[in-house]
Amino acid sequence: MNSLAIYFGMIGGPQIIIIVVVILLLFGGRKIPELMRGLGSGIKEFKNAAKEESDEKLEEKK
Repeated sequence: MNSLAIYFGMIGGPQIIIIVVVILLLFGGRKIPELMRGLGSGIKEFKNAAKEESDEKLEEKK
């Protein structure tokens, strides 16, 4: 992981602004909320699956 940080360098303010502008150009302002909703629901599903997995492991230990 550290080798990636060294290779790419630290991401600062100007780099974040460039990334945001590129995303807006690629997807447009109308698609961004839809993409963020999809990303949010994906993260929510991942957290639920991880919680279920940890609950199953706790039950197995008992």
